[in-house]
Amino acid sequence: MMAVGLGTRQAADEEARAEVEVLNSRLEKTRILNTKLSACLGRLETSGKSVQEAIGPLYGNTQKLQVLGTNIDGVISAIERIRQPSDIKSNEEDIIRKGPDKAGLASFLSSVKRVNKALSELRNTNLRSNQQAVADLSRLLKSGNQALEAHFKKLLAEDSAPIEPLHYITKDKPFPMLAQDKTTRLGLINSYIVSFTKQSGSGESSMLQLYASVRGPYLTYCLQNLSAASINTAKKKSPDAVYRQGTNGMGSYASGMEGIFLAEYDNICALFSRDEWGKVFNLTCQQAISELSRTLRELNSHIKANLTTDCFLAYEIIEIMSNLSSSLESRTGELKPSFAGALKPIRETGKGSLADLLEDTRRRVANLPTIPLDGATVPITTETMTRLHNMVDFLRPISSIMISIGDGGWKSNAASNNSSDQIPSLNSFDVSADGKQIFAHYCIDTIETLLNALDQKAKPLLKGKPTLGVFIANNATVIERMIRTSELQPLLSARMADIDKWRKNGAQMYSLAWREPSTHLLDVQYTNRGGQRPQSGSAQAIDSAAILKGLSSKDKDAIKEKFRLFNTSFDELVAKHKSLTMEKEVREMLARQVQQMIEPLYGRFWDRYHEVDKGKGKYVKYDKSGISAVFLSLT
Repeated sequence: MMAVGLGTRQAADEEARAEVEVLNSRLEKTRILNTKLSACLGRLETSGKSVQEAIGPLYGNTQKLQVLGTNIDGVISAIERIRQPSDIKSNEEDIIRKGPDKAGLASFLSSVKRVNKALSELRNTNLRSNQQAVADLSRLLKSGNQALEAHFKKLLAEDSAPIEPLHYITKDKPFPMLAQDKTTRLGLINSYIVSFTKQSGSGESSMLQLYASVRGPYLTYCLQNLSAASINTAKKKSPDAVYRQGTNGMGSYASGMEGIFLAEYDNICALFSRDEWGKVFNLTCQQAISELSRTLRELNSHIKANLTTDCFLAYEIIEIMSNLSSSLESRTGELKPSFAGALKPIRETGKGSLADLLEDTRRRVANLPTIPLDGATVPITTETMTRLHNMVDFLRPISSIMISIGDGGWKSNAASNNSSDQIPSLNSFDVSADGKQIFAHYCIDTIETLLNALDQKAKPLLKGKPTLGVFIANNATVIERMIRTSELQPLLSARMADIDKWRKNGAQMYSLAWREPSTHLLDVQYTNRGGQRPQSGSAQAIDSAAILKGLSSKDKDAIKEKFRLFNTSFDELVAKHKSLTMEKEVREMLARQVQQMIEPLYGRFWDRYHEVDKGKGKYVKYDKSGISAVFLSLT
């Protein structure tokens, strides 16, 4: 066992010694390698210094060459920038000189845009050497823009040949608009000019005024015949002729204006941006509206000179223009103030006419040379009522006027003081309520003014109240009849009592004359004498002979005188009644009134005393049937 253990240990020691020798051998090789590496590093360091000393100057020169190259490139670039404006000018100038017609609009616009872009870039370089180039390109751009504006104007003018509006009105055809291809080209030019204007910050685009300068005269020229027709149709062949609704050309004028204005608005909407529509539309229409203002001023002068017969033209124009203004405003939102300004003179005349017509009624009655001595009506009554009839045809504009001045405003200066430049929309007035009520008040005021003036005029001229009563009753009856047979009836039905009182007053004045014959039929001094008082209504029970038998000769003579005086007075009044001119209704009314006053008294008197002349007719001229026949003849 001992021998085996020693052998194993020796073998292990031998193996360890062998490993140590191997490690020592490797360590020696590593030392030798490090020595060689150190030597190599020493040599490399020595060589590096030599290389650095050799390459250093060369690198410095290379950097200088790079800077020089960069500078050269910058110079070349600067030369290019200096040459570029000259190149652009020479390249684009030929196109711009040709103009849009020869070069073509698309090519021309592209060229102008390139010049504009180049000019903008050139200004940003801020090179002193480019100042001349900037000036040249500015002139070129200005020339291009002017050529575009001229082309825009030329294109517009090609589609702005005047038309005859009546052709489109009578045939109910839409008014012509700009051709689609023209609209496209005009839109391209306008878009560029607007863009350029915003870019340059030069304010509002010139295209708005340019468009209006072409289309404004077009609208005015198209409408000038309608304007002239409105004035010509107002001229009167007879000074006393009353204006009839629809006989003036203003209706056609307004229709033509509405149609052509709306077509123009559609043109504008196709060309300009939304925020420009209103401004361009107002600019374009202003000249035509100025011509309308001139026309309305001339018509207003005519109306004021013929107010009593042509005030209706003022009312008609107010309605026509109010409707036109409302229609255009609903479609475009524009022009209402312009129309209000144009209409103002006629609207003021319409307001003032209400009071002026009342004053004219007073003045015409006062200037009557005389009043008919037979109590007949005077023409002014019929004329005044005819005027009120005619006013019903213009109830809507008249109601707008009356509502604006207030109920009774025609009695003061309200019509002139309460003026407004605005056109009230006729749709805003409830004509079925306030308008009709105020008009009814005005009608009654007119009638009262007329009858009061006639009464004052007739009193000193007509001798005796009977004729005056007939005169007043006649005129009141004519007024009442003309109301009941016209469209005034529903308006004034609640106010007929105001008119009837005048007729009743006339009848009362007339009846005063008939009191005289009735006084001769009173016999109170005899009723208690002789015999029994007769029973009421029992004429057969009265014995005239018996009554007379109980009277003295003196009493009988008094009865005879009463019959005689009655006959004289009655016959005179009957003759007077028949000599007076009375309206049928008045004659019947007064005959009935006289009959009711006289016949019962006469019948009673006759029953009691007709035997006073024993049937000879010397004193008792009329029996009961005879006097009834007389009363029938009065109707």
